[in-house]
Amino acid sequence: MNSKRSFTIREIARLANVSVGTVSRALNNRPGVSPETRARILQLAQELGFTPSPVARELVGFSRTVGLLLAPGVRRYTPYFALLLEALSEALAKEGLRVREVATDPAGLPLEEALGYILLGAHDHDPRVDHLQKEGRPFVLIGARPGVFAVAPDDVDGGYQATRHLLELGHEEVAHLTGHLHHQAGRERLLGYRRALEEKGLPFRPELVLDGNFDLLAAYRAVRRAWEGGLRFTALFAASDEMALGAKAALEDLGLRIPLDVSLVGYDDLPEVGQELTTVHQDIPTIAEEAVLLLKKAMAREVPVTKRVPVHLVVRGTTAKREVIAGAKP
Repeated sequence: MNSKRSFTIREIARLANVSVGTVSRALNNRPGVSPETRARILQLAQELGFTPSPVARELVGFSRTVGLLLAPGVRRYTPYFALLLEALSEALAKEGLRVREVATDPAGLPLEEALGYILLGAHDHDPRVDHLQKEGRPFVLIGARPGVFAVAPDDVDGGYQATRHLLELGHEEVAHLTGHLHHQAGRERLLGYRRALEEKGLPFRPELVLDGNFDLLAAYRAVRRAWEGGLRFTALFAASDEMALGAKAALEDLGLRIPLDVSLVGYDDLPEVGQELTTVHQDIPTIAEEAVLLLKKAMAREVPVTKRVPVHLVVRGTTAKREVIAGAKP
């Protein structure tokens, strides 16, 4: 091979039949490259007399960037997403890292290189997880899945606490406004709801589970449609504060009073969104900090673990005892 001319990192990648990112990780002794591939790249670079320039290093400057990888359909412009992104940025900055949303293909697979990835929107049969595992890339899932590094609020316990609170207030017809049941959060909060009913000896009634799609407007429509269709309940647990606000607006438009006619519990305890609701508080800064710690473990090739962050109920003014409700509407 001609070692007289200067070779680029892209030429190294072409000759080694790997991606530019793989070459960069090998040259910078980063994780995510098999020993055989790393040895082949280093040998090739040595034979070519390759010396990366400052410009080349900048072009592959993902070495300090953590990619934020969103599942298809995840809404970016929500209070929860804004708070989580802020918390992740702060936690990563303490480690000298930065976070940036990376471009993806229609399946949510990354089209850009990064030091590691943080995945949002955990769902069943998630192709992002299988892809990153196959590629040997370090990542953390904000959600829950066996066999990978993951962190999530204790959503089963959160759903249980919310529903138990309503049952202890004397409510027996408790509706549940849920989101995507193929996503971890929606499924687990429903499990907590069912656990509380079972503990109280009450039957699970599928008609009382309404699909709010984790969206304010969808929640409004679901609650209004159900009530106008004859469904009755004296309490409602919504799996997000946004859905709780949609439910509250629908019930009030129907002439019902919160909490005198219907008690209402949300989930998240978001500033300005859930501050007037009885709701389940989840610790977003701690979730972000745990995600960064787990990402470091993933980069060090440690054994994957799942962390659960405790949640707790915050009682405010949208729930009341069933027996003190005067003249509740049928």
